[in-house]
Amino acid sequence: MPSQVRLARISADPLVLQEHLDAIDDATAGAVTTFVGRVRDHDPDAAGAVVALEYSAHPDAEKTLHAIAEQAGTEATGALVAVSHRVGRLEVGDAAVVIAVAASHRAEAFEVCREVIEAIKTDLPVWKRQIEADGTTAWKGLGG
Repeated sequence: MPSQVRLARISADPLVLQEHLDAIDDATAGAVTTFVGRVRDHDPDAAGAVVALEYSAHPDAEKTLHAIAEQAGTEATGALVAVSHRVGRLEVGDAAVVIAVAASHRAEAFEVCREVIEAIKTDLPVWKRQIEADGTTAWKGLGG
């Protein structure tokens, strides 16, 4: 059986939602869910405004991302997944993570999408350096 993961990429280029939607386009899918994680201008741990995030990734991060997508219930549900995570410097409003999931039914599409983002946050070897307006920086742990 071919992989249900149509796209799993770590990229320095801007992420495009439509590319992810195109990758999972399938006549069997009655439901499509998406998640876009963006850089925001604040963080509970920041003393001031956040102006950027700098993401770096382990060389095996793309392989890990593919495994995360495969383990998110795609085999049991038949869901198709396209997922990407950015690296490099991202400004407020830039997409850091894009996920698109297509499945026969909405419950499966939502479930797989949520499993992918939750696993990214805990298992993907990607680190971020948060940059505040006053120049203060802080490293954040595993995940996006």
